[in-house]
Amino acid sequence: MKDIIYLDYNATTPIKPDVIELVGTIMGVVGNASSVHGCGRKARSFLEIAREQISGLVGAHPNQIIFTCGATESNNAVLKQFQGQRILVSAIEHPAVRNALPDIEFIPVTCEGIVDLAAFEKMIGEGTPPALVSVMMVNNETGVIQPVEEIARLAKARHKNIFVHTDAVQAAGRIPIDFPALHVDYMSLSAHKMGGPQGVGALIAAPGAPVARFMHGGGQEKRQRAGTENVAGIAGFGLAAEKALSGMKDYKKLEEWRDRLEADILKIAPKMRVYGQKAPRVANTTALCLAGLPAQTQLMGLDLEGIAVSSGSACSSGTFKPSPILQAMGASDLEASSTLRISTGWNTKESDIDRFIEVWKKIYERVTEKTLQNA
Repeated sequence: MKDIIYLDYNATTPIKPDVIELVGTIMGVVGNASSVHGCGRKARSFLEIAREQISGLVGAHPNQIIFTCGATESNNAVLKQFQGQRILVSAIEHPAVRNALPDIEFIPVTCEGIVDLAAFEKMIGEGTPPALVSVMMVNNETGVIQPVEEIARLAKARHKNIFVHTDAVQAAGRIPIDFPALHVDYMSLSAHKMGGPQGVGALIAAPGAPVARFMHGGGQEKRQRAGTENVAGIAGFGLAAEKALSGMKDYKKLEEWRDRLEADILKIAPKMRVYGQKAPRVANTTALCLAGLPAQTQLMGLDLEGIAVSSGSACSSGTFKPSPILQAMGASDLEASSTLRISTGWNTKESDIDRFIEVWKKIYERVTEKTLQNA
């Protein structure tokens, strides 16, 4: 079987070898972190080390970190706490935010995928004051960076009792994060987006930000999230966060490769559109659209050649429905159904980019030739 070229880091990132080793080692050590004996205290120490490591990545205090099973749980825990009140979220949020509750109001975005600040100011100034605003730091499909700090300042200047949440899943380890400087009240993180294990995440809450008990039972995680902690997974999360922080400098090469990929594809197909190309973006993400060339066709052709990419959020893929994120940016159904997401990371090689360009060109030429024959 040929080696797989994996270019779907925004869906999940390959676990780093040191993280696998640590998780395996801790799984061989017995101990419940809530037990008071030596084995329990040892398990507890792994959790506290991880809190320190994650706090170092995002600038939060370790005591502000509550471990969850992932960012979807963290997002839901925040939004459901404000159920029945007015909630504003950006129109480009992940389904874990967008679909968390009915009656959420959506903040429009520009054609480049950035929250429309003028529209946002108008929304918060009209009607019942919002209880919560939720805007992601980095969009999972386009890589566009959102002005979260400015959004938080605008919201709190208008309504002092408003709370602000940000899903920082696609930002952590890719751009610097300073939780206090963002002026947000809540932040969601996920381990498997930064080279850690799947099924582990965190919710970070600022001082004074209410956190409802979203799992009932024992007293784990400051009585906010009951259930025996996944000690090995959390330890892996912590190490992945530490390595993501130290490896952020390597993202410069990913930016160079991204720009070359986009330039070369545009030479092959001049009608190609790169979503968010004129906006600030993280270095690892490209959203390519050639209207009329279905994403499903591209994905199947690339997969047959051993290249893994995506057509959007992994949490809603498999259906090949038009992306609501791209539609919010003004894309037609045809355009939104013709978009590929290529996302790279710590184990990507330049030759992977070369191979993607080579195979995509073959798919394009084959489809174009077939179209001409049928014309």
